[in-house]
Order: sequence, then structure tokens, then C-alpha cells
Amino acid sequence: MTDPLEILWNQILSRDPEKVRKMFVSLPKAEKIGIRAHLIRMTTEEDWHPEQVKSASIALAAIKDIPDV
Repeated sequence: MTDPLEILWNQILSRDPEKVRKMFVSLPKAEKIGIRAHLIRMTTEEDWHPEQVKSASIALAAIKDIPDV
């Protein structure tokens, strides 16, 4: 059985905007807020691997017009 948290992050960081949006809109408000904040940290803080930064940037672009509510 696959861990639900692993499935969530695999979708969010998949670099497939449709998968990202589909997963993001399915989440409760609090999780959306937390995920968006984490993606922002991934793109602005040092020490993230360049591929992680790229995946987070693509995810942020995919959800930029989706409200947290």
C-alpha cells in the first residue's frame, strides 16, 4: 500500500500541471495553505536541490489562480 502523503507530493511535484491542479483542488483549505507555503519555501530558500526547485516552481504556476478556499 502506498503512503497517502507520498501520493500527494508525487502529484504536486509531478511537473504535470493537470495532475497538480487536480490534487490541489481536492484538498481541504488548511492543506492547500500549507502546501502553497511549502512550495514557496522550496522556491525561495537555499539548500533545495535545483530539480526540487523546478518542480515546486511548476506546481506554483499550476495553482496560481486557484484560491485556497
